[in-house]
Amino acid sequence: MVTLLLAIAFPLSMLASCDGNGLTNQSGLPLKSDGEYTYTEPGLSKYNPPIELTFVRETSDDLDNLIKMFPGETLEDNRWTHLYGQVLGIRIKYDWTAKGTLYNQKLGVALAAGELPDVVRVNAEQLRQLSNAGLIQDLSQAYEKYAAPFTKEILGQEGTGPFEAATVDGKLMGIPETSSSIEGAQYIWIRTDWLERLGLQPPQTMKDVLDISKAFTERDPDRNGKNDTWGLPVTQYLWDPVMGLSAFMAGYDAFPNMWIRDSSGKLVFGSVQPEVKTALKVLQDMYRNGQIDEEFMFKDGIKVKEQMIAGKYGMMYGEQWGSFVVQGNHERDPEARWQAFPIVSATGKAAKVPLRFATHQFLAVRKGMAYPEAVVKLLNLHLEKNWGATAEYETYYSTPYPAWQLSPVTPYPALKNLNAFYQIEEARRTGNSSVLKDEAKAIQKNIEAYLTRNDPSGWGWERTYGPSGAFSILDRYKRNNQLLYESFVGAPTDTMIEKQSILDSLAMDTFTNIILGRPIEEFDRFVQEWNRLGGDKMTAEVNEWYLDKQKD
Repeated sequence: MVTLLLAIAFPLSMLASCDGNGLTNQSGLPLKSDGEYTYTEPGLSKYNPPIELTFVRETSDDLDNLIKMFPGETLEDNRWTHLYGQVLGIRIKYDWTAKGTLYNQKLGVALAAGELPDVVRVNAEQLRQLSNAGLIQDLSQAYEKYAAPFTKEILGQEGTGPFEAATVDGKLMGIPETSSSIEGAQYIWIRTDWLERLGLQPPQTMKDVLDISKAFTERDPDRNGKNDTWGLPVTQYLWDPVMGLSAFMAGYDAFPNMWIRDSSGKLVFGSVQPEVKTALKVLQDMYRNGQIDEEFMFKDGIKVKEQMIAGKYGMMYGEQWGSFVVQGNHERDPEARWQAFPIVSATGKAAKVPLRFATHQFLAVRKGMAYPEAVVKLLNLHLEKNWGATAEYETYYSTPYPAWQLSPVTPYPALKNLNAFYQIEEARRTGNSSVLKDEAKAIQKNIEAYLTRNDPSGWGWERTYGPSGAFSILDRYKRNNQLLYESFVGAPTDTMIEKQSILDSLAMDTFTNIILGRPIEEFDRFVQEWNRLGGDKMTAEVNEWYLDKQKD
């Protein structure tokens, strides 16, 4: 389900702010007479003779269609593979490729059999299992020696967490493909035309949210004379990044699915805290009162988005790319005016905005591979050509098609979108458009197309990057110290590897059934069962990690 919704996010997840985003570049690059760059940075040095680096790769129909946008290029023979060969002397080869479920099945079989390519992308559990089996090698020295200062700066934007997650028994067993935790911040997206029509104000507390939900359900906000609208969209996967319930629950100081510090300073799992019970009771009442679709448990994000476009909702919780989810509704009904607002709390105090730890993919190197630093060099060059001093954005990143996807490694700055907003905001404030670099310039062009020519393609960009858009709220969250980062960022514990999926399924089933009407007391039984099935042990392991971290 998350994968389906993330596909909707394509316009924003592709974004980047480039040179001028506060990063520095130290590649040292004399220019050759033929116009090609020669780098003095050791992490960009060339193998002579060239070496071959093998990967496996998940493909998709979208990737197939993308490659068609680049005539004469293929997955193994394209601008990125040429660049890696030309600059680094690295030839890219894929042992095999597969799509979706088949890829995951083939990867699982390959890992179990120890049949690894030179470099393999794995999740945190797989990384630990491969490390325990002695199938991958320690990359500590390779990263320390060969990661360019620019690379270390960019991959450090998420703090030390991604590297802690990749560290097993004190050794860096994979290079984290850092993802952006701050991008997980959510907002309340509301149809302001419905607010005005019903004489309502934007929410200041959770009571206001509930009042708006009730009004949008019962007071015929679309004025069609039918009882065909709901107050709050919910998908069958309760924690979807758009149309999910994580930020709604945060309004009651409930933070499911993440490790947080309790009042004693210990780490506890948010899903089993009493505040979740309070939030579930509110959701149960909303469902009973018809404010939540009675068939939500059967509908994925695609189906709920269709309802959104059809005008069945006027409010949702979601991340910054939520503007592109509701844009279809605006295009269908130009009167529909959506705006992002800060999430709110039941007490009226500034709500804490939950940010789950986002880095879950790592690049591991097969044991015995003679050039473990080669993967670090690929990361260096990818970052350099997209965000460094020698960046060629329109060739290697966006043409405007996302050429970066042709590369076998795709690191990016975790703060890229927020920094793009800061550039756009500075240009608005000063009138100096020269501060706009690459992607920020492209975003501003889209916004201006909407503002000056009413070009609908720019509507979502303005809702996210405009003066009162989602990123203006993220800036406020940040300045007000409202961002609540997850407290556990280590490698999966033994019990997590064995029990996490079982415990997560138990929570999902219990929470869904309670919303549907099962007695609220089932939450207490769930907590007991969660602890019995491994939650207690997992919590002890997490706190052992936390204590060790505090000693460092």
